[in-house]
Amino acid sequence: MGNMIETKGVQEEGVMIGLITPEQTEEQVAEYLDELAFLSETLGIDVKKSFTQKLQNPDIRTFVGKGKLEEIKTYVKDQKIDTVIFDDDLTPSQMRNLEKELNIKIYDRSLLILDIFQKRAQTAQAKTQVELARYQYLLPRLTRMWTHLERQRGGTGTRGGAGEKEIETDRRIIRDKISRLRKSLETIDKQMATQRKNRGKLVRVALVGYTNVGKSTLMNILSKSNVFAEDKLFATLDTTVRKVVIHNLPFLLTDTVGFIRKLPHQLVESFKSTLDEVREADVLVHVIDVSHPQYEDHLRTVNETLAEIDGTEKPTIYVFNKIDQYEEIEEGEFDYTGDHEHHVSLEDLKKGIQRTLKAPCIFISAKEKINIMELRDLMYKNIKEIHAQRFPYNEFLY
Repeated sequence: MGNMIETKGVQEEGVMIGLITPEQTEEQVAEYLDELAFLSETLGIDVKKSFTQKLQNPDIRTFVGKGKLEEIKTYVKDQKIDTVIFDDDLTPSQMRNLEKELNIKIYDRSLLILDIFQKRAQTAQAKTQVELARYQYLLPRLTRMWTHLERQRGGTGTRGGAGEKEIETDRRIIRDKISRLRKSLETIDKQMATQRKNRGKLVRVALVGYTNVGKSTLMNILSKSNVFAEDKLFATLDTTVRKVVIHNLPFLLTDTVGFIRKLPHQLVESFKSTLDEVREADVLVHVIDVSHPQYEDHLRTVNETLAEIDGTEKPTIYVFNKIDQYEEIEEGEFDYTGDHEHHVSLEDLKKGIQRTLKAPCIFISAKEKINIMELRDLMYKNIKEIHAQRFPYNEFLY
Protein backbone atom coordinates (compact mmCIF):
# COMPACT_ATOMS: atom_id res chain seq x y z
CA MET A 1 0.00 0.00 0.00
CA GLY A 2 1.24 3.46 -0.94
CA ASN A 3 1.70 5.26 2.35
CA MET A 4 2.65 2.42 4.66
CA ILE A 5 5.31 2.60 7.34
CA GLU A 6 6.88 -0.06 9.47
CA THR A 7 5.55 -0.02 13.02
CA LYS A 8 7.33 -1.72 15.88
CA GLY A 9 5.33 -3.78 18.31
CA VAL A 10 2.35 -4.58 16.05
CA GLN A 11 0.09 -6.68 18.27
CA GLU A 12 -3.04 -7.27 16.24
CA GLU A 13 -3.89 -8.42 12.74
CA GLY A 14 -6.84 -6.89 10.95
CA VAL A 15 -8.83 -6.65 7.74
CA MET A 16 -10.45 -3.55 6.21
CA ILE A 17 -13.86 -3.11 4.59
CA GLY A 18 -14.85 -0.39 2.13
CA LEU A 19 -18.00 0.23 0.08
CA ILE A 20 -18.10 1.41 -3.53
CA THR A 21 -21.31 3.45 -3.83
CA PRO A 22 -22.67 6.13 -6.20
CA GLU A 23 -21.00 8.64 -3.81
CA GLN A 24 -17.61 6.84 -3.66
CA THR A 25 -15.82 5.56 -6.77
CA GLU A 26 -13.60 2.48 -6.78
CA GLU A 27 -10.50 4.72 -7.04
CA GLN A 28 -11.60 6.85 -4.08
CA VAL A 29 -12.32 3.79 -1.95
CA ALA A 30 -8.86 2.38 -2.77
CA GLU A 31 -7.26 5.63 -1.61
CA TYR A 32 -9.44 5.83 1.52
CA LEU A 33 -8.47 2.25 2.41
CA ASP A 34 -4.79 3.11 1.88
CA GLU A 35 -5.21 5.90 4.41
CA LEU A 36 -7.19 3.58 6.72
CA ALA A 37 -4.30 1.09 6.63
CA PHE A 38 -1.93 3.88 7.68
CA LEU A 39 -4.32 4.82 10.51
CA SER A 40 -4.49 1.16 11.56
CA GLU A 41 -0.71 0.81 11.64
CA THR A 42 -0.48 3.98 13.72
CA LEU A 43 -2.63 2.16 16.30
CA GLY A 44 -0.58 -1.04 16.03
CA ILE A 45 -2.87 -3.11 13.77
CA ASP A 46 -1.22 -4.98 10.88
CA VAL A 47 -3.69 -5.03 7.97
CA LYS A 48 -3.64 -8.36 6.13
CA LYS A 49 -6.38 -7.87 3.54
CA SER A 50 -9.02 -5.43 2.34
CA PHE A 51 -12.54 -6.29 1.13
CA THR A 52 -14.67 -4.03 -1.06
CA GLN A 53 -18.24 -4.34 -2.28
CA LYS A 54 -20.38 -2.39 -4.74
CA LEU A 55 -23.71 -1.40 -3.17
CA GLN A 56 -26.23 1.38 -3.79
CA ASN A 57 -26.44 1.91 -0.01
CA PRO A 58 -24.85 0.22 3.02
CA ASP A 59 -26.85 -2.79 4.25
CA ILE A 60 -29.03 -1.48 7.09
CA ARG A 61 -28.27 -4.54 9.23
CA THR A 62 -24.61 -5.43 8.62
CA PHE A 63 -23.23 -2.63 6.35
CA VAL A 64 -22.11 -5.22 3.71
CA GLY A 65 -24.32 -7.78 1.97
CA LYS A 66 -24.90 -11.30 3.28
CA GLY A 67 -22.55 -13.01 0.79
CA LYS A 68 -19.71 -10.56 1.44
CA LEU A 69 -20.16 -10.96 5.20
CA GLU A 70 -19.80 -14.75 4.85
CA GLU A 71 -16.60 -14.23 2.81
CA ILE A 72 -15.19 -11.94 5.52
CA LYS A 73 -16.29 -14.35 8.28
CA THR A 74 -14.51 -17.29 6.60
CA TYR A 75 -11.28 -15.31 6.09
CA VAL A 76 -11.32 -13.95 9.66
CA LYS A 77 -11.79 -17.45 11.11
CA ASP A 78 -9.22 -19.16 8.86
CA GLN A 79 -6.53 -16.52 9.34
CA LYS A 80 -7.25 -15.95 13.07
CA ILE A 81 -7.80 -12.21 12.51
CA ASP A 82 -8.24 -10.04 15.64
CA THR A 83 -9.94 -6.95 14.27
CA VAL A 84 -12.24 -5.85 11.42
CA ILE A 85 -12.05 -2.18 10.43
CA PHE A 86 -14.78 -0.41 8.42
CA ASP A 87 -13.86 2.74 6.50
CA ASP A 88 -17.19 4.41 7.26
CA ASP A 89 -19.13 4.95 10.46
CA LEU A 90 -21.39 2.13 11.58
CA THR A 91 -24.74 2.64 13.28
CA PRO A 92 -25.09 1.21 16.82
CA SER A 93 -27.24 -1.66 15.48
CA GLN A 94 -24.77 -2.45 12.64
CA MET A 95 -21.96 -2.54 15.22
CA ARG A 96 -23.95 -4.92 17.46
CA ASN A 97 -24.93 -7.21 14.58
CA LEU A 98 -21.38 -7.37 13.20
CA GLU A 99 -19.92 -8.20 16.61
CA LYS A 100 -22.47 -11.02 16.96
CA GLU A 101 -21.74 -12.34 13.46
CA LEU A 102 -17.93 -12.08 13.54
CA ASN A 103 -17.34 -12.38 17.31
CA ILE A 104 -14.20 -10.20 17.20
CA LYS A 105 -13.40 -6.54 17.77
CA ILE A 106 -15.04 -4.15 15.29
CA TYR A 107 -13.74 -0.67 14.50
CA ASP A 108 -15.36 1.94 12.33
CA ARG A 109 -13.31 4.89 11.07
CA SER A 110 -14.40 7.25 13.86
CA LEU A 111 -13.57 4.80 16.67
CA LEU A 112 -10.17 4.08 15.10
CA ILE A 113 -9.32 7.80 14.95
CA LEU A 114 -10.62 8.33 18.50
CA ASP A 115 -8.39 5.51 19.78
CA ILE A 116 -5.35 7.00 17.98
CA PHE A 117 -6.10 10.38 19.52
CA GLN A 118 -6.44 8.75 22.95
CA LYS A 119 -3.04 7.06 22.50
CA ARG A 120 -1.39 10.30 21.33
CA ALA A 121 -2.88 12.73 23.89
CA GLN A 122 -0.20 14.16 26.20
CA THR A 123 -1.52 17.24 28.00
CA ALA A 124 -4.53 17.50 30.34
CA GLN A 125 -6.36 19.48 27.67
CA ALA A 126 -5.84 16.92 24.88
CA LYS A 127 -6.67 14.00 27.21
CA THR A 128 -9.91 15.66 28.35
CA GLN A 129 -10.88 16.54 24.76
CA VAL A 130 -10.35 12.97 23.55
CA GLU A 131 -12.07 11.38 26.54
CA LEU A 132 -15.12 13.60 26.04
CA ALA A 133 -15.28 12.77 22.30
CA ARG A 134 -14.94 9.05 23.05
CA TYR A 135 -17.76 8.97 25.60
CA GLN A 136 -20.00 10.95 23.24
CA TYR A 137 -19.28 8.33 20.58
CA LEU A 138 -19.87 5.37 22.97
CA LEU A 139 -23.11 6.58 24.57
CA PRO A 140 -25.51 5.50 21.75
CA ARG A 141 -23.47 2.30 21.28
CA LEU A 142 -23.59 1.25 24.90
CA THR A 143 -25.15 -2.15 24.33
CA ARG A 144 -21.84 -3.30 22.80
CA MET A 145 -19.60 -1.33 25.13
CA TRP A 146 -19.08 -4.33 27.42
CA THR A 147 -17.39 -6.43 24.76
CA HIS A 148 -15.36 -3.56 23.32
CA LEU A 149 -13.91 -2.54 26.67
CA GLU A 150 -13.33 -6.15 27.73
CA ARG A 151 -11.38 -6.84 24.55
CA GLN A 152 -9.34 -3.71 25.01
CA ARG A 153 -8.28 -5.15 28.37
CA GLY A 154 -7.39 -8.40 26.63
CA GLY A 155 -10.54 -10.42 27.33
CA THR A 156 -12.19 -12.57 24.68
CA GLY A 157 -15.71 -13.57 23.82
CA THR A 158 -18.86 -11.63 24.61
CA ARG A 159 -20.32 -10.92 27.97
CA GLY A 160 -23.82 -12.24 28.19
CA GLY A 161 -26.64 -11.20 30.48
CA ALA A 162 -25.96 -7.47 30.53
CA GLY A 163 -29.57 -6.54 31.26
CA GLU A 164 -31.43 -3.32 30.62
CA LYS A 165 -30.88 -2.26 34.24
CA GLU A 166 -27.09 -2.51 33.91
CA ILE A 167 -27.18 -0.69 30.56
CA GLU A 168 -29.30 2.12 32.04
CA THR A 169 -26.87 2.41 34.97
CA ASP A 170 -23.97 2.64 32.52
CA ARG A 171 -25.78 5.27 30.46
CA ARG A 172 -26.24 7.37 33.58
CA ILE A 173 -22.57 6.94 34.56
CA ILE A 174 -21.42 7.98 31.07
CA ARG A 175 -23.78 11.00 30.97
CA ASP A 176 -22.34 12.10 34.33
CA LYS A 177 -18.80 11.66 32.98
CA ILE A 178 -19.66 13.67 29.85
CA SER A 179 -21.09 16.43 32.03
CA ARG A 180 -17.96 16.49 34.26
CA LEU A 181 -15.59 16.43 31.27
CA ARG A 182 -17.47 19.33 29.63
CA LYS A 183 -17.07 21.38 32.81
CA SER A 184 -13.35 20.52 33.00
CA LEU A 185 -12.92 21.48 29.36
CA GLU A 186 -14.73 24.80 29.92
CA THR A 187 -12.24 25.60 32.70
CA ILE A 188 -9.27 24.60 30.51
CA ASP A 189 -10.72 26.59 27.57
CA LYS A 190 -10.97 29.72 29.75
CA GLN A 191 -7.34 29.28 30.83
CA MET A 192 -6.24 28.85 27.20
CA ALA A 193 -8.26 31.92 26.14
CA THR A 194 -6.55 33.94 28.90
CA GLN A 195 -3.15 32.70 27.69
CA ARG A 196 -4.00 33.77 24.14
CA LYS A 197 -5.11 37.19 25.39
CA ASN A 198 -1.90 37.59 27.41
CA ARG A 199 0.18 37.14 24.28
CA GLY A 200 -0.74 40.70 23.39
CA LYS A 201 -1.21 42.02 19.88
CA LEU A 202 1.68 40.21 18.24
CA VAL A 203 0.82 38.92 14.77
CA ARG A 204 -0.28 35.28 14.94
CA VAL A 205 0.57 32.74 12.24
CA ALA A 206 -0.96 29.23 12.31
CA LEU A 207 0.46 26.22 10.48
CA VAL A 208 -2.45 24.17 9.13
CA GLY A 209 -2.66 21.15 6.85
CA TYR A 210 -3.59 17.53 6.41
CA THR A 211 -2.03 15.09 8.86
CA ASN A 212 1.55 13.97 8.15
CA VAL A 213 2.46 16.79 5.72
CA GLY A 214 5.48 18.01 7.71
CA LYS A 215 4.05 20.88 9.79
CA SER A 216 6.00 19.98 12.95
CA THR A 217 9.27 19.64 10.98
CA LEU A 218 8.64 23.08 9.48
CA MET A 219 7.80 24.46 12.95
CA ASN A 220 11.16 23.20 14.23
CA ILE A 221 13.07 24.88 11.39
CA LEU A 222 11.26 28.23 11.59
CA SER A 223 11.31 28.46 15.39
CA LYS A 224 14.63 26.61 15.93
CA SER A 225 12.79 24.56 18.56
CA ASN A 226 12.35 20.83 19.07
CA VAL A 227 8.68 19.99 18.51
CA PHE A 228 7.89 16.26 18.29
CA ALA A 229 7.87 15.30 14.59
CA GLU A 230 7.42 11.79 13.25
CA ASP A 231 6.25 10.05 10.08
CA LYS A 232 2.92 9.01 11.59
CA LEU A 233 -0.63 10.30 11.46
CA PHE A 234 -1.45 12.73 14.30
CA ALA A 235 2.13 12.67 15.63
CA THR A 236 1.16 15.71 17.69
CA LEU A 237 -2.26 16.61 19.11
CA ASP A 238 -1.30 19.50 21.31
CA THR A 239 -1.05 23.01 19.97
CA THR A 240 2.50 24.36 20.20
CA VAL A 241 3.10 28.12 20.17
CA ARG A 242 6.55 29.66 19.67
CA LYS A 243 7.73 33.25 19.39
CA VAL A 244 9.64 33.57 16.10
CA VAL A 245 11.65 36.48 14.71
CA ILE A 246 12.27 36.98 10.97
CA HIS A 247 14.40 40.00 9.94
CA ASN A 248 13.85 41.67 13.36
CA LEU A 249 10.07 41.18 13.10
CA PRO A 250 8.59 39.15 16.00
CA PHE A 251 5.40 37.07 15.65
CA LEU A 252 3.76 33.99 17.19
CA LEU A 253 3.84 30.71 15.26
CA THR A 254 1.36 27.94 16.11
CA ASP A 255 1.51 24.28 15.08
CA THR A 256 -1.99 22.74 15.03
CA VAL A 257 -3.40 19.20 14.92
CA GLY A 258 -3.46 17.66 11.43
CA PHE A 259 -6.77 17.44 9.57
CA ILE A 260 -8.12 14.28 7.94
CA ARG A 261 -11.06 13.23 5.79
CA LYS A 262 -14.14 11.98 7.64
CA LEU A 263 -12.89 13.44 10.94
CA PRO A 264 -15.35 12.36 13.67
CA HIS A 265 -17.67 15.28 14.44
CA GLN A 266 -17.26 14.54 18.18
CA LEU A 267 -13.55 15.35 17.82
CA VAL A 268 -14.16 18.58 15.92
CA GLU A 269 -16.50 19.68 18.73
CA SER A 270 -14.13 18.59 21.52
CA PHE A 271 -11.09 20.19 19.89
CA LYS A 272 -12.89 23.53 19.56
CA SER A 273 -10.38 25.35 21.78
CA THR A 274 -7.41 23.92 19.84
CA LEU A 275 -9.05 25.14 16.64
CA ASP A 276 -9.48 28.59 18.24
CA GLU A 277 -5.76 29.03 17.52
CA VAL A 278 -6.70 28.82 13.83
CA ARG A 279 -9.71 31.13 14.24
CA GLU A 280 -7.62 33.79 15.99
CA ALA A 281 -4.66 33.61 13.61
CA ASP A 282 -3.89 36.60 11.39
CA VAL A 283 -2.13 34.53 8.70
CA LEU A 284 -2.46 30.84 7.80
CA VAL A 285 0.44 28.82 6.42
CA HIS A 286 -1.25 25.89 4.69
CA VAL A 287 1.27 23.04 4.32
CA ILE A 288 0.61 20.46 1.57
CA ASP A 289 2.55 17.23 0.84
CA VAL A 290 3.02 17.72 -2.92
CA SER A 291 4.55 14.23 -3.25
CA HIS A 292 1.24 12.60 -2.23
CA PRO A 293 -0.86 11.46 -5.23
CA GLN A 294 -4.01 12.87 -3.59
CA TYR A 295 -2.54 16.18 -2.46
CA GLU A 296 -5.37 18.14 -4.18
CA ASP A 297 -7.99 16.16 -2.28
CA HIS A 298 -6.10 16.81 0.98
CA LEU A 299 -5.87 20.54 0.19
CA ARG A 300 -9.63 20.64 -0.48
CA THR A 301 -10.43 18.72 2.75
CA VAL A 302 -8.43 21.20 4.85
CA ASN A 303 -10.02 24.22 3.13
CA GLU A 304 -13.51 22.79 3.66
CA THR A 305 -12.80 22.10 7.37
CA LEU A 306 -11.37 25.62 7.77
CA ALA A 307 -14.54 27.06 6.21
CA GLU A 308 -16.60 25.05 8.73
CA ILE A 309 -14.71 26.22 11.82
CA ASP A 310 -14.10 29.77 10.67
CA GLY A 311 -16.15 31.34 7.90
CA THR A 312 -13.80 34.30 7.47
CA GLU A 313 -11.12 34.21 4.80
CA LYS A 314 -7.63 34.90 6.11
CA PRO A 315 -4.43 35.72 4.24
CA THR A 316 -2.99 32.29 3.38
CA ILE A 317 0.42 31.16 2.16
CA TYR A 318 0.34 27.75 0.46
CA VAL A 319 3.51 25.79 1.19
CA PHE A 320 3.98 22.73 -1.04
CA ASN A 321 6.33 20.56 1.00
CA LYS A 322 8.34 17.37 0.22
CA ILE A 323 9.47 18.42 -3.27
CA ASP A 324 12.47 16.12 -2.68
CA GLN A 325 10.03 13.16 -2.71
CA TYR A 326 8.03 14.23 -5.79
CA GLU A 327 8.36 11.56 -8.48
CA GLU A 328 8.49 12.56 -12.13
CA ILE A 329 8.02 10.05 -14.96
CA GLU A 330 10.70 10.12 -17.62
CA GLU A 331 9.74 11.07 -21.17
CA GLY A 332 8.44 8.00 -23.01
CA GLU A 333 7.19 6.37 -19.79
CA PHE A 334 4.02 8.45 -19.57
CA ASP A 335 0.98 6.38 -18.60
CA TYR A 336 -2.08 7.88 -20.26
CA THR A 337 -4.39 5.68 -18.17
CA GLY A 338 -3.22 7.32 -14.95
CA ASP A 339 -3.64 10.72 -13.40
CA HIS A 340 -1.78 13.06 -15.78
CA GLU A 341 -1.00 15.78 -13.29
CA HIS A 342 1.09 13.53 -11.05
CA HIS A 343 3.36 12.52 -13.92
CA VAL A 344 4.37 16.00 -15.07
CA SER A 345 7.71 17.59 -14.26
CA LEU A 346 7.96 19.49 -11.00
CA GLU A 347 8.47 22.74 -12.93
CA ASP A 348 5.27 22.20 -14.96
CA LEU A 349 3.41 21.26 -11.78
CA LYS A 350 4.57 24.49 -10.10
CA LYS A 351 3.36 26.57 -13.07
CA GLY A 352 -0.03 24.81 -13.05
CA ILE A 353 -0.53 25.34 -9.32
CA GLN A 354 0.56 28.99 -9.46
CA ARG A 355 -1.94 29.62 -12.28
CA THR A 356 -4.78 27.97 -10.32
CA LEU A 357 -4.17 29.34 -6.81
CA LYS A 358 -5.14 32.92 -6.17
CA ALA A 359 -2.76 33.19 -3.19
CA PRO A 360 0.99 33.22 -2.52
CA CYS A 361 2.56 29.75 -2.86
CA ILE A 362 6.04 28.30 -2.50
CA PHE A 363 7.63 24.87 -3.05
CA ILE A 364 9.97 23.58 -0.34
CA SER A 365 11.46 20.56 1.38
CA ALA A 366 11.43 21.07 5.16
CA LYS A 367 13.44 17.87 5.63
CA GLU A 368 16.17 18.86 3.16
CA LYS A 369 15.84 22.59 4.00
CA ILE A 370 15.22 23.56 0.36
CA ASN A 371 13.77 27.09 -0.24
CA ILE A 372 13.42 27.77 3.51
CA MET A 373 14.94 31.27 3.19
CA GLU A 374 12.47 32.05 0.39
CA LEU A 375 9.61 30.88 2.62
CA ARG A 376 10.86 33.09 5.47
CA ASP A 377 10.95 36.08 3.09
CA LEU A 378 7.40 35.34 1.89
CA MET A 379 6.13 35.04 5.48
CA TYR A 380 7.94 38.25 6.42
CA LYS A 381 6.24 40.14 3.58
CA ASN A 382 2.76 39.01 4.69
CA ILE A 383 3.37 39.51 8.43
CA LYS A 384 4.96 42.94 7.89
CA GLU A 385 1.75 44.30 6.29
CA ILE A 386 -0.35 43.32 9.33
CA HIS A 387 2.37 44.40 11.79
CA ALA A 388 2.66 47.83 10.14
CA GLN A 389 -1.11 48.42 10.54
CA ARG A 390 -1.08 47.24 14.17
CA PHE A 391 2.15 48.98 15.23
CA PRO A 392 2.60 51.99 12.91
CA TYR A 393 5.20 53.47 15.28
CA ASN A 394 7.50 50.41 14.84
CA GLU A 395 8.61 51.30 11.31
CA PHE A 396 12.27 51.11 12.35
CA LEU A 397 11.89 47.28 12.59
CA TYR A 398 11.68 46.98 8.84
